[in-house]
Amino acid sequence: MSIRILLVEDEEHILDAVKMNLELEGYEVIVAIDGEQAVQKFKSGRFNLIILDVMIPKIDGFTVCQTIRLENTQVPILFLTAKNSAQDRIQGLKLGGDDYLTKPFNLEEFLLRVQILLKRSGDSETPHAKVTGEYQFGPNTINFSTYEIQTHTGEKKQLSAREIKLLKLMIDMKNEVVSREQILETVWGYDVYPSTRTIDNYILAFRKYFEDNPRNPRYFHSIRGVGYKFTD
Repeated sequence: MSIRILLVEDEEHILDAVKMNLELEGYEVIVAIDGEQAVQKFKSGRFNLIILDVMIPKIDGFTVCQTIRLENTQVPILFLTAKNSAQDRIQGLKLGGDDYLTKPFNLEEFLLRVQILLKRSGDSETPHAKVTGEYQFGPNTINFSTYEIQTHTGEKKQLSAREIKLLKLMIDMKNEVVSREQILETVWGYDVYPSTRTIDNYILAFRKYFEDNPRNPRYFHSIRGVGYKFTD
């Protein structure tokens, strides 16, 4: 089975040069020139590696990375970007990137990093691998692979994929405020935006599942005018 790489880059000369050199190494390269295209192509195909620019049209690379990580925690992501501050690198790695290379870059170093990431990930990657494992907080348990939860009363419930995605996003960003815009982009996608009231209803449901006192939440907080925060 060929090694497939999703290359996300909007600068034509860089896109062409990187694509050509990857193909010379024997890789199959699928390209996307904006963030929306990147997410659509990722969801419709199998990839062994994502090479991702940050400053791309429609949806920035950091948000694309976060969206991918809600569905797949295994596929390696290499940021290839002109954003070269320490804060940018920290942000990229924190959101789920595996490596971060700034432009301009040395071609030999780039190809070596690609090779290392592919070797590290091995051939065990399955298409759209679900997040696995359990997360516990207080008396509550969330199983990200079966979509099953155990509530604060000990009741077991089956949640929808969207509920699990929203829970994972909030838990991944524990103690940080997640904006409504971020939730809409990463959980609902880019074609249909629900009203913010829809998100409120999800948060209310989480409180019923996980809070001893939903009116005085310990875990799921609404930050007026901004978004929501999970604290453990």
